[in-house]
Amino acid sequence: MAQPLTPLSKLPNFDPERVPVIGVDHHMPAVPAERLSAQALRQRFAQPPAWQPEVVRERKFAQREPALASVLVGIVMRDTPTLLLTQRTAHLSTHSGQIAFPGGKVDPEDADAAATALREAQEEVGLEPRHVEVLGALSEYVTGTSFIVTPIVALVDPLHALHPNPQEVAAAFEVPLSYLMDPRHHRRHALEAEGVRREWFSMPYQDGDEQRFIWGATAGMLRNFYRFLMA
Repeated sequence: MAQPLTPLSKLPNFDPERVPVIGVDHHMPAVPAERLSAQALRQRFAQPPAWQPEVVRERKFAQREPALASVLVGIVMRDTPTLLLTQRTAHLSTHSGQIAFPGGKVDPEDADAAATALREAQEEVGLEPRHVEVLGALSEYVTGTSFIVTPIVALVDPLHALHPNPQEVAAAFEVPLSYLMDPRHHRRHALEAEGVRREWFSMPYQDGDEQRFIWGATAGMLRNFYRFLMA
């Protein structure tokens, strides 16, 4: 049996922000602004198009049983819609310090993937379900740690209030959805390590004085969301 790969974040001296960019899709169009309105998003999920996700499965680097998980792709319906993201605390066992959607493993009590996403968002950032309108799900995304993740896309009332759990979340912030749905901001990376080529997207965003480096699974799911909206 092949030995499991080392997670990228655990490779010696690995810094995702220093890995060279091998390509940016300048030739691909951005999602038109009219497709990012609340009504357009509702309609897209009510009558979803035929589409194919671009990123489905990461290179496996953990010998563990697969586990179901769910994340909330929460679109805050401001005048210019934004996406709610979190930065994980540095002490967490997986994806520590990385930018992620609110979410986590499915509990036996959860009725479905949407229930998991709503529960986790409330536990992590204090987002109350009454402020969330679930639209639907994107295709599953399998992480290198064997999590089978269902992204749940939802509209979030801009009047919500957040109370991040300091044990899990170092920061909660918003990024304009139009920025993330523009391939000019989708950077491709590749790295040869342990005899294997690993590839991923990044979508860095300058948030005031703070650069939010979105990469890995979060960026992969956002790329799939782009494909869904452009299908």
